Amino acid sequence: MNKQHNEQIPAGKNALSRKDPGEAPHRAWRILIVDSDPRVHDDTLEALRGTLIANRPLTVLHAYSTAQAYDILDQEKEIAAVLLSTTIEAGDASLHLIKAIREELGLQDLRIILHAKHACNIPQIDAINRYDISACKTAAELTPIELHAALSAAIHAYRHIHAINLGRDGLNMIVQASADFMTVHGLSRCAAGVTTQLAALMGISPEGLVCAQEDIAEHGNLIVIAAAGRYANQISQPLTTIDHAGIRDLLQRSLRERRNLYAEHGTTLFFQGNGYRDVAAYLESGAHLDHFARNLLHTFCTNIAAGFQNAALFSKLQTIAYNDPLSRLPNRFHFVNQINLKLRSPERNKYSLALLDIDHFAETNDALGHNLGDRLLQAIAQRLKSSLYDDVIIARTAGDTFGLLGPSVHLTPSNLTGQFQEPFAIDDEEVLVSVTIGLLNLSDTGNNGSDALKEANIALKRAKQHRRGEVSYYTREMGVEIQERVKLLQALRHAFDNDKLFLVYQPQINLSTGNVVGVEALIRWRTDDGKMVPPGRFIPLAEHSGLIVSIGEWVLRVACLQQARLARQGFGHIRIAINVSVSQFRHPRFPFVLRRALENSGADPRCIELEITESMAMEDADTILHTFAKIKKTGITLAIDDFGTGFSSLSYLQRLAVDRLKIDRSFINELTTSERGAQIPEVVIQLGQRLGLQIVAEGVEEASQAERLRELGCHEAQGYYFGRPMEVPVLMEWLNTHQVQPV
Repeated sequence: MNKQHNEQIPAGKNALSRKDPGEAPHRAWRILIVDSDPRVHDDTLEALRGTLIANRPLTVLHAYSTAQAYDILDQEKEIAAVLLSTTIEAGDASLHLIKAIREELGLQDLRIILHAKHACNIPQIDAINRYDISACKTAAELTPIELHAALSAAIHAYRHIHAINLGRDGLNMIVQASADFMTVHGLSRCAAGVTTQLAALMGISPEGLVCAQEDIAEHGNLIVIAAAGRYANQISQPLTTIDHAGIRDLLQRSLRERRNLYAEHGTTLFFQGNGYRDVAAYLESGAHLDHFARNLLHTFCTNIAAGFQNAALFSKLQTIAYNDPLSRLPNRFHFVNQINLKLRSPERNKYSLALLDIDHFAETNDALGHNLGDRLLQAIAQRLKSSLYDDVIIARTAGDTFGLLGPSVHLTPSNLTGQFQEPFAIDDEEVLVSVTIGLLNLSDTGNNGSDALKEANIALKRAKQHRRGEVSYYTREMGVEIQERVKLLQALRHAFDNDKLFLVYQPQINLSTGNVVGVEALIRWRTDDGKMVPPGRFIPLAEHSGLIVSIGEWVLRVACLQQARLARQGFGHIRIAINVSVSQFRHPRFPFVLRRALENSGADPRCIELEITESMAMEDADTILHTFAKIKKTGITLAIDDFGTGFSSLSYLQRLAVDRLKIDRSFINELTTSERGAQIPEVVIQLGQRLGLQIVAEGVEEASQAERLRELGCHEAQGYYFGRPMEVPVLMEWLNTHQVQPV
């Protein structure tokens, strides 16, 4: 995670505040480069320098991994195009990112340009069509001219698609407003609803009034039938009592000329009566409305005025807004509305909400092809509709997730999983699928449908954590746990940004001489109230969120500075061991970050040791070996932490060229309690001796353990017996008195 923030462009919560990109001639197009090679970023920037597309410059954002790209796209909502490498990570990582962009983040406007080292890296045509990929180019094809052409085509496509989708969003709001007015009777109540809905549509406070002809035959005699804000006390008063002449003139002109009027101080909209009195509404919009906004308001006025007589049109618009076109099921928006209705029911405790996620759907999709994948979803929808009870509402809430809402007696785990016992016939293929299920009883949630759906999704994720095909019921404890994790992560970000994290150092002792040969740098977090947060709580959160990369870079920098200080104070022979996370180690810039930390601090590379866990060392062998080779050239030593807890290949261990193995503390605990307890440490020590590696034992808390390790030939140890982790002032005092001590 980078502390440097990109330009934040707020996304409006209403249809009219979302700007059409075509309406901002001087605003830059935002593009994202996703590639693990920093050189690609630099070369692309150079090729695009000074580029204008549709008379607008470019703003470039950078991501060096799919996880980092996902985070940027989740936060930055107005990116027009993504330049994505097909080989950024192993396997189909680039396609998984594209799938997440389209289905999880819902970024349908954004254009995607793939570039590959070779033609064989370009995905198949069905994947290109499925995920709406704009262009696929090889490195040889993507010359500066081709890059300009591809970006220009992509951005023009984004501009048109974005405008279409803005219109669709506006129509959805109009449909919702029309639905609200269906239950309103009486001109005054309808007018009050118009004021509220217009304010919401325009993203402003409801400040305005609605007037109508008091008598159809007398156009000049106007009465205020609804008002809001500072005009609220004008209801049922003649328009002539309004002391603002400009407002009176606008309303009279709107009714006389039968059209909408737009002035600097406000907007006046005309509603044709269709057999009733004509109506005009004035709102203090306080901002200039562009052509798109005016068209949307015109549609709003027409729909409200005529919608009550045109049930067929309303029904069609409602279908577009509330239904999924592929499965012909209600969509997520409609489903949330149905949950809200059930939550208001006196019998809500008898109802449950279920989310069914198709296991390994991506793999099934790849095997069958995306067209057959779509037909599989349609077959699942049809079976659920035909097999479940009529009082169960079925919806498609995400790409391969179905939502069900109905009586708890019908939504039992056995009944739901039973729907997938038989294979689905897709053309000439029989496809057998399983589902993972999250269940929520409506008695265990609040009064908001969106929140209920989130809680069911929490249960679904918990089921996925165990294994596919599982069923998990939501409990309030799950919600509390999620909230606590979110709060803790927010607090961790704040602590990191405000320098609340610090390092402590635990001594490492040579068992033969008693000399202090090293210290391990350990991160700690003390909250503002003085309480310590255990690393076991916040380190996993940092790793999951991606914050660990920035934290790890900070730890590396601080530890290197401390080594240089130790050297200046006469302890230059003491090495500092630094833990490195898997995310940090795999980051393409890690060797550069490491080299910069050494150069800026003046630390001796020979006195810096990096520790990675055994399980991490065994993953992604080629990447690990390549990075290890770069690090070894600097003179830094490498250690395998928690050795013995994983499953190492001895030949691979030898190829890694590490310097030290650290025996996990869990084996030291049993070292002196039984003969069997000493076997693993003994084997590890013998293995290290055969491979010419130094062995360090962690968690030594008793003299008997230290003595036994020395007898077995262990070289070094650390633990509470020798010294606890200490902050720098305490460490310096300790070193001055414990530099040479017998065991």
